[in-house]
Amino acid sequence: MNKPILIAGAETFSMVDYPGQMAAVVFMQGCPWRCPFCHNADLQKIGAQNGFEWSKFMDFLIERKGRLDAVVFSGGEPLVQDSLLDAVHDVQALGGYKIGLHTGGFRPALFKQVLPLLDWVGFDIKAPLEPARYQQIIGINHLDKVLESLRLLLDSGIAFECRTTCDPRFLSLDDISQIGDELSALGVKEYYLQKYRPVASDTTTTDTACDSFFEYPPLLEKLRSQFKTFDTRR
Repeated sequence: MNKPILIAGAETFSMVDYPGQMAAVVFMQGCPWRCPFCHNADLQKIGAQNGFEWSKFMDFLIERKGRLDAVVFSGGEPLVQDSLLDAVHDVQALGGYKIGLHTGGFRPALFKQVLPLLDWVGFDIKAPLEPARYQQIIGINHLDKVLESLRLLLDSGIAFECRTTCDPRFLSLDDISQIGDELSALGVKEYYLQKYRPVASDTTTTDTACDSFFEYPPLLEKLRSQFKTFDTRR
């Protein structure tokens, strides 16, 4: 690898990070966004020294061939690091692993390079696709990059899902309905709503408020009619 990949840690076995596959998950350091519902805020900064050695993780993957199905690059935001491309090449060269990526669409130029090497992408949609609303969530005006990355993904033919974390502090039922309209119009076929679980700093949001998105049948029925695959994750 030309440039060291900066990893916060890894999960050696997961059944929820790549649909239908037993996966190892690599949590990469770095994220330019400041989503208020993020449970991995400790990964936002880059450069922490924690003793993680990429070569040892590769040895682990060699040993687990035939028992694990996939490797998922998550974060943070994996597209922050140029070395993502080399890391994906390393895993691909082992053979026997599907490769997944969790991303919000940051840096479409790098995404374009990585996409042909991937088998599946989990693409996070934070808010209605309006610049001001998106900036309210991520803290920076990057919607143009998100949309460019989403178009690249749609054109690639690679399997993917879009998903939205339903934080009731920032999103309403109408917002989710609008997101559904926008994604459906773009050609997205698979969409999921994910339950928000209050971060440590949020001491006021109730479980009832978090569940409200999943207990309003008109919204759920509408989304089911718009997507080939739609479901909720609670």
